[in-house]
Amino acid sequence: MKFTIIITSYNKEKYLTKCIQSCLNQNKNDYEIILCDNFSDDGTRTILTEFENKIKIIKKKKVSKHGPVNQMDLIKEGLNISKGDYICLLDGDDYFHSDKLKTLEKYLDINKNLNMIFDLPEIKKKDHFKQLKIKKKYQKNIWPTIINTSSITIKKDFLIKFFEKKLFENFDLLEIDFRLNVYSRCIDKKFLIIQEKMTVYRYVEGSIITSIKKFSKIWWIKRLQAHEYMSFIFKINNLNYKYSIDWFFTKILSILLK
Repeated sequence: MKFTIIITSYNKEKYLTKCIQSCLNQNKNDYEIILCDNFSDDGTRTILTEFENKIKIIKKKKVSKHGPVNQMDLIKEGLNISKGDYICLLDGDDYFHSDKLKTLEKYLDINKNLNMIFDLPEIKKKDHFKQLKIKKKYQKNIWPTIINTSSITIKKDFLIKFFEKKLFENFDLLEIDFRLNVYSRCIDKKFLIIQEKMTVYRYVEGSIITSIKKFSKIWWIKRLQAHEYMSFIFKINNLNYKYSIDWFFTKILSILLK
């Protein structure tokens, strides 16, 4: 089997049907869908009963008060029972275009050494769409453009090793998309970014990303964790990480705000 789609969800009742249906509507056969849910307490349960004969469903209690940690735990649960060679990640409030898997297959057949493929999502905010634009270069003092979770396809064996290296532990405010983006672009470098529209990312108020307000105390702490994570992955790969002015400024502010 070429692909496994792993959907992670918690209280996404408003968007979940569209999300699941977009996976079922792929114009390709021989793939599986695994939905992992943190025992949602909205109407998710009713929705899932409609699809229980078409997809695999995992329900697991939260392991943390932090959303990113729970999301990564759900992905790990889905990964443990997955059969696909490649894992397509998908948040429960986003959705795929019907040709996503077929398009991915086309690129993977040509580039067999890739560990990750990123597609640039259409960002949907209310009724408006715009496509994510990415910075061409990564510099130490400039954050790379982070391509969101639902636009990441990753080789199963690589994701397993990523968990085994404990690259998901600690740094409890950092989402999986940041970790994979930084690691692939700075360390592994076996990735491809494609321009074709395959994923719609919904900008939803109150989501893991939008719940942290810019320049708030928790925002600065998260920013410091991001610097520390980058330093960590450089160190374990015997690479030199140069601390920027941004790091020192963030470090000082994080201490003052405690």
